Amino acid sequence: MANGLSHIIQSLKLVARYGLIVLNDGLICLPIKRRLVIFESFNGKDVNDNPAAIYRELVKTHPAYAQTAYFSVKPREYAALRAKYPEIKLVKRFTPRWVGLMARAEFWVLNSRLPNWWHKNRRTQTIQTWHGTPLKKLGADIEHVAIPGTSTADYHQQFVTAASRWDYLIAPNQYSQDIFKSAFGFRNQFLSIGYPRNDVLYTTSAEQIQQLKRKLLGAVTGPIVMYAPTWRDDMAVRPGVYQFDLPFDLGAFFQHVPAGTHLIIRPHYLVKDAIDIHGFEDRVTVLADTDIAELYLISDLLITDYSSVMFDFANLKRPELFFAYDLAHYRDQLRGFYFDYEQEIPGPLVTTATAFYQQLDVWRTAGEFADYREQQAAFYHKFCEWEDGTASQRVVQVILNGKED
Repeated sequence: MANGLSHIIQSLKLVARYGLIVLNDGLICLPIKRRLVIFESFNGKDVNDNPAAIYRELVKTHPAYAQTAYFSVKPREYAALRAKYPEIKLVKRFTPRWVGLMARAEFWVLNSRLPNWWHKNRRTQTIQTWHGTPLKKLGADIEHVAIPGTSTADYHQQFVTAASRWDYLIAPNQYSQDIFKSAFGFRNQFLSIGYPRNDVLYTTSAEQIQQLKRKLLGAVTGPIVMYAPTWRDDMAVRPGVYQFDLPFDLGAFFQHVPAGTHLIIRPHYLVKDAIDIHGFEDRVTVLADTDIAELYLISDLLITDYSSVMFDFANLKRPELFFAYDLAHYRDQLRGFYFDYEQEIPGPLVTTATAFYQQLDVWRTAGEFADYREQQAAFYHKFCEWEDGTASQRVVQVILNGKED
């Protein structure tokens, strides 16, 4: 019975999809509409990341766009996002209204791939922002793809086909630009400008940072440390049930950091309710949904492992500590990294709690990891040198120039 119902639902979805495709194929023959811009982040999951930074700059500097720029969101996220962002025009993905807007937009601004079976108006231009400096191999650079029903060659071709339809691709640094050429086979125009979402790391004043601290944490006066580990597959115990075990003891942690230190834990959103901070509620805050750029701005030290947060946080030139407690287990995956993780990270690498506390002692005393200044400077040079706080403005200029043409 359940299988039969599932089959019927899938069949109805296919029919609906086909209907929307037919509608779209007719509408994309019409002229585009001036100032109509569709933004989308992570396939419609939220209003965030590079597309949100570009949207905000666009409507701030050219307010008329507030009436003609839309964020494309998943239908199930629509109500929550509408309540959270009442000032932004939202449209539900894969609905007739969405099709009409997408078909006649001047620009699509995206940070991930749309399905290759979805066609665009030949006059619509796509600005692909992507969503991070690549740490792990991606696209056509993945040598062996283990996805059921997809061959490695087909998977590679999917990326190359998608990228061929992007008119512009933002690169945060030369390292990423070189990777995007090989991973996506990208041959159109790069915007070599840094990431729009990182502009705030350069343009936020000290006073604004203090206001952010009060807003997020209240009356905290000491240093702020953020722990932002990567997602691990073993966090999923069974479907819908997740676990998260801190690799260090909270009591011991606070013995090795300055008095008054506050710890922010930034977990994957799926495990945010599985974190035990009992007894430390006044000194530890779990923030899974806050804009991570705000957390970077208020943090004096980042503790991570293999997460790509290392690249964005490096823009602030503040210390980073890498607690890779499962490094031996993870090494096979490190072979799929684009750079030499153990040699190039901009701070100490520790694999045991004892070594972790020792490095916290170093930071407590000096406020930095002086032995890693060279690595930190080299890391900044390689990954952050294009960032200067103007990326959003430069993308807005592309949109305006497109309108004038």
